[in-house]
Amino acid sequence: MNQTFMKHFHSWGYQGFKYLIYILLAFNVYLFFSEEWLASKVIFAAGINLDTIIEAFSSTIDTAAWLVLLLLFELETSVIDDEYLKGKVKWSLHSIRAFCYIFIIYSLYGYMTKIGLIAQFSPHPITDLCTLPSDWKFMETLNVYNEFTRDTCKALSTTGTEFFSHEKYKIITNAKSLSNTNGLAWVDVINASAWVTVVLMLEVDVHTQLGNISSKLWNKYNRFVKITVYSVLFMAAVYWGVTGNFLEFWDAFLWIVAFVLIEMNMFEWQAEVAERNRKSSQI
Repeated sequence: MNQTFMKHFHSWGYQGFKYLIYILLAFNVYLFFSEEWLASKVIFAAGINLDTIIEAFSSTIDTAAWLVLLLLFELETSVIDDEYLKGKVKWSLHSIRAFCYIFIIYSLYGYMTKIGLIAQFSPHPITDLCTLPSDWKFMETLNVYNEFTRDTCKALSTTGTEFFSHEKYKIITNAKSLSNTNGLAWVDVINASAWVTVVLMLEVDVHTQLGNISSKLWNKYNRFVKITVYSVLFMAAVYWGVTGNFLEFWDAFLWIVAFVLIEMNMFEWQAEVAERNRKSSQI
């Protein structure tokens, strides 16, 4: 890398932009919690326990674990000097990362349970939603449930002639909303799986850089694999944008930017190591 490019990396403007992205991601944890808290009052009206907390707050837990993981990668690839990335420091970073991975995998399971929940909806013979008891809710999308009033039940009754319900949770929806919600649930699973692949790739990159592992096959094909995985993430973000799910779109966009920044950290780290090795060989 030339000096101009290196100075760009260390400029205050670049660092400020990078940490602004991290702060916005931290705020998204709160936004997801607010959204899922409202949804949990419908799905888990009887209360949330340790067995159901991941189902109720899968996006919140997933985003929080990812944020910690992102900051750990930032420390390892940019902040902490190589000479300190050993012993207790290295094992502490790796142990916390492993702890985050438990929640990330568990959150992926939480997304999968939502697909199972949607599959439990069955056709309902009702045509006038105003005849339903007042404790029923209308599912607009995955985490949005509308209460019935005299005006809303009439308006919702005209949104379709085919309705589906979940008797256990007293939720009803129309065919279009059920189809859209099912699509969103599957995109959540695909997106979460792609992000698990991203961190696996970064783990390989970090351990290769530290000299813990070596793979000519990965060195040859890693760019192709990364482009493919990030393309899947980009398409998921576009899907959320097109379907009007702004929070999911905005969150996906920020995460893509954040991990592109981590990839740039890796490029800089690799350049620094290559430069040190070049100077050492000249001595």
